[in-house]
Amino acid sequence: MASIGEDTSNDGDAPPAAAAVADDAHLLGFSDEILLHILSHVPSIDLILNVRRTCRKLAALCLDKSLTHTVLLQKDYEASEDKVKRLVTEIGREVQQLSMAGCYWLSGSTVEHVARCRGLVKVNLSGCHLTSLRLSKVLSALQRLRSLAIDVSPGFDASQLSGECKATLSRVRELKQTLYTPSYGVVPCCTSLEKLLLYFEILDRTREGAVLSGQLMVGQSNVPRYQHLRVFYARLAPGYINQEVVRLYLAVLSDRTPENLHAFLISVPGSFAESGATKNLLESMARNVALDALQLPKSWLNGSALLQHMKFSSPFYFSFSRCALSGGHLIRRVIDGGRDLRSLAGLNLSGCAHCLAPDSLLRKAEDDIDSGILETLVAACGNLRHLNLSAAHHHSPEGPGRHLCQLLARLCHLRSLSLPVCAVADSAPRADRAPVQPATHAVPRGFGKKVRIGVPSGPDPFSGQAGPLPSSVFWSLLKSVPFLDRLELIGSNFSSAMPRNEPAIRNSLPPCGRAQSVGDSEVAAIGQLAFLRHLTLAQLPSILTGSGLVSIGLQCQQLQSLSLAHLGTMGKVAYMSALSDMLKHCRRLKDLRLEQPYFSANAQFFQALSQCSALQRLCLVSRSGTLQPEAVLAFMARCLHVVVCHLFTGESLSTCRSLQQSLLRSFQAERPALNVVIFPLLHEGLTDVIRDVPMVHLDEVTLFKSRVAEEPPNLWW
Repeated sequence: MASIGEDTSNDGDAPPAAAAVADDAHLLGFSDEILLHILSHVPSIDLILNVRRTCRKLAALCLDKSLTHTVLLQKDYEASEDKVKRLVTEIGREVQQLSMAGCYWLSGSTVEHVARCRGLVKVNLSGCHLTSLRLSKVLSALQRLRSLAIDVSPGFDASQLSGECKATLSRVRELKQTLYTPSYGVVPCCTSLEKLLLYFEILDRTREGAVLSGQLMVGQSNVPRYQHLRVFYARLAPGYINQEVVRLYLAVLSDRTPENLHAFLISVPGSFAESGATKNLLESMARNVALDALQLPKSWLNGSALLQHMKFSSPFYFSFSRCALSGGHLIRRVIDGGRDLRSLAGLNLSGCAHCLAPDSLLRKAEDDIDSGILETLVAACGNLRHLNLSAAHHHSPEGPGRHLCQLLARLCHLRSLSLPVCAVADSAPRADRAPVQPATHAVPRGFGKKVRIGVPSGPDPFSGQAGPLPSSVFWSLLKSVPFLDRLELIGSNFSSAMPRNEPAIRNSLPPCGRAQSVGDSEVAAIGQLAFLRHLTLAQLPSILTGSGLVSIGLQCQQLQSLSLAHLGTMGKVAYMSALSDMLKHCRRLKDLRLEQPYFSANAQFFQALSQCSALQRLCLVSRSGTLQPEAVLAFMARCLHVVVCHLFTGESLSTCRSLQQSLLRSFQAERPALNVVIFPLLHEGLTDVIRDVPMVHLDEVTLFKSRVAEEPPNLWW
């Protein structure tokens, strides 16, 4: 096999002109600048261990500082222990930024090799196996380090950190710390912090059932005053302990609020009562700092005049998720007062049922929004790139130019958008209009006889033939935001069987009435988004054949992540034939999450899924669903890049355990990053299962959540 640097053509048999053209068209005929740009898309391990050995020119280019300056190993599931060690040995001295986030399959001894990269300025070791002693050994060698991300697991002991390690930590300016145990971690040693990101994932009980305490060790209470802190971010998983520990962190800030603080964000599921310390902190912030980013627990905002007193300089992110802030208050307290919101890039109004309505607290879910409030908001925030309006009913009033989609179409800079399904309906259902009945006879359950896909009534918008374009407001909205990268269309009453930060419930609410008029044609409109990479569709009851999915597969060739949940009626899966046709075209799809009751994961489904050659992560959540173990094994044998396989169905515990063991026994050796969880969908037993699964995967694939405007843009890597 010829290498990339060899020319295997027989120039003696070709005319001179043809040979000249062939030379010009050769890859190595490009300029160094173009080649460096091409090589920048090659994973670092392949670049250094493979591409560099093809020819002399590429050997020199692969060692260019622009390529060795930053090494990203997260999601590089083929990065084995040996390859990582060889990579560090060959270019360790050149690396200044290294991310090994989520490399859970690498042993602690391999992680220790990071100490050889003595020029590191920024390193992310979240999800890696780190003990106190191992962390001390690594950090002692990294004297230039300024940015660090780590996990703090049970057994962490700050007293085991050496003097050299603490000296390194004293120079760190950015710290991202995920806590799995009540602890300050390395925060007391980081006296120069400018950015502090805290992720609280502490369970209330140990595996043995013992109740944990939120009180921290006395020796850990010497936390610095954060004189230089500019960014404070805390995201809490559910649990009493997480709230208790974060209060101890906030108590330090309440004594003396940093004068340079410009971003203060706390993300808490459920309620989080204020304390005297937090009230003092907010009052001090209102007096002494001008913020650029703000997110507070809903209970801190509800019924308070806090926003009236807050000062903002050039805000780039606001989150009022789940709060009861009305549209009138939002306009008066955020937009009025001379605040310039042209700098605002992200706005999260998820679960804010009143944010687009007047100040009345008697609003019902079926009531219309105030289009004047939305128009004022859109006009003031014309440069928004990330907007989340999910988890609430936003129904547009009748009249030209007053529909929510028509107003949002003015936000031409949008890159991510999350909307409730009922918000994209063209109009309110009329009493004299017969309701749409699901065509339960259109496609048999599972992979029955094929139906004609992508044939809506009227002209086919994808056929290229002359004809009027669809006139729906949703189609017009997507046409106005052609560079949308992430789209979420989630039913306002949808509840997942495995949510990220909410309790799982068995009986979900029925879909909103207006969602009944959103079906296959609206889904087909998504095919306009040629640059779409992440798509979520949840609780669309009027999906009949799923023909719109085929349009997405054909048109959205950049799609990498797909999440489908509760499409069509609950008792039947009528879109399977269309889904199989869609998957044929998803060549770049890496993540697939499918949540559907009564889903039959049979041989035909896995055969269709096998055509997604780039697939890496799969999660199937199906109450009362079934699976065929032989089909799963055959699928894993065909799709060589799949390393995450999470299946939660209605099968018996013995069947699930047997299949899980067979997969690990068959593929663990050749796929060191393989992570398999197969379990019956019974909430009583899921807690222990989830505890054993690396959180990096539970966040990205298994647990359902909205990801639009979840945190400020560019908050971390």
